[in-house]
Amino acid sequence: MDKLLTFPDQAAMVLSIRAKAMLFHDPRSSALLQQVERIARSDATTLIIGETGTGKELIARHIHEQSGRRGPFVAVNCGAFSETLIDAELFGHEAGAFTGATQARSGWFEAANGGTLFLDEIGDLSLALQVKLLRVLQERQVVRLGARQPIPLNVRLVAATNVDLHKAIEAGRFRSDLYYRLGVASVQLPPLSERAGDILPLARHFIGVYSGKLHRNNVTLSPQASAALLSYEWPGNIRELENVIHFALIVCSGDVIQAEDLKLTGISHRHQHLQAASDALPAGGSFQQQLAALFSRMIEADQPDLAENVEEILVRTAFNASNRNQVHAARVLGVSRNILRTQLKRFGLIGFDAGREAGSELLQ
Repeated sequence: MDKLLTFPDQAAMVLSIRAKAMLFHDPRSSALLQQVERIARSDATTLIIGETGTGKELIARHIHEQSGRRGPFVAVNCGAFSETLIDAELFGHEAGAFTGATQARSGWFEAANGGTLFLDEIGDLSLALQVKLLRVLQERQVVRLGARQPIPLNVRLVAATNVDLHKAIEAGRFRSDLYYRLGVASVQLPPLSERAGDILPLARHFIGVYSGKLHRNNVTLSPQASAALLSYEWPGNIRELENVIHFALIVCSGDVIQAEDLKLTGISHRHQHLQAASDALPAGGSFQQQLAALFSRMIEADQPDLAENVEEILVRTAFNASNRNQVHAARVLGVSRNILRTQLKRFGLIGFDAGREAGSELLQ
């Protein structure tokens, strides 16, 4: 069974705030999960790098859960506060430290003592705050605003960013010494479009989540809808996929989500004209005639790398429809398992080592 990561209070969360689920079905995702769990067992400061909506906070929470730390997990979005406010929030303050500070208050570092502090959008911190953060990481203690006495800390720091910190360093917006201190262990979180094997399992997960809320039962994806999901670029990543599935469940008329129920922006398709597959097919006629009409439409549109794109989508769809079983997928496609395995490797659906694990599947 695939590993599923979700927030503990997912049902109460607002739609579109962040990626709310991660599945590790794609080979690249499985390798990522293994790396994350190895990092979690250490106490290293960790930097998670990835686009918005890829699940950086879910990864941070999993690191905390797997670390064995008994303290709390505290998540902070550094881009959501002004410089003055985040200074006091991060490090705490004493009464009278600034106007309005009527009583002493502990900061997020103290709140996370014994646990993990997750700083999202770390690239938005000012240079002055970067200096303070570096000092806290080096000395493992924090000094509240308006105080002189340091407070010892036992906090694991996990930071995340969706910006290129190397470019920020070159532009003088981020300190290189802080970058190297944060990146003792780095996690590069690939976008959803680069772990296509996760798309349909995640879609089915979100169908299950929202079917209950909308009082729908046994809703499935049509083959055309599955192909459309696999061919889409997903600029909004997991967060966008959740929104697309939620919308599709609202507008679909039956128990099967069709391609036209998916609210996908055409400019973001890897294979734009595949989203109009149902419109391109003539009414009636044999399967071969319908397929020929679709290919004619794509040829007229001067679709680049047509053969490669068609083969990739066919292989991906068959592999996922067969629950990623190579023997079954080869039988569906009418090719030998060796030929299929070569295609799966070429399209990044399995690793080169996975192709050697042939014995167990031959018995299925």
